[in-house]
Amino acid sequence: QFLMERPHHVFPREELLKAVWGADIHVELRTVDVHIRRLRKAMNEGGEPDLIRTVRAAGYSIDSGSPDGETDPDADV
Repeated sequence: QFLMERPHHVFPREELLKAVWGADIHVELRTVDVHIRRLRKAMNEGGEPDLIRTVRAAGYSIDSGSPDGETDPDADV
């Protein structure tokens, strides 16, 4: 949900940790990678395109239809 609220914004791992797990819990940065992998697997079970984008040395982003976050009305549903 956190990624989907700001599509196309690149979130560093540290920001994802604070937003999802909170600042009071000690969680390793690799935990984010593990959960992103699990999210990808769950979201792509039916062969859907991968919406989660890894930005090397920066973090993760989620894509949604078009750059402004709106879905393409002409796309096949």
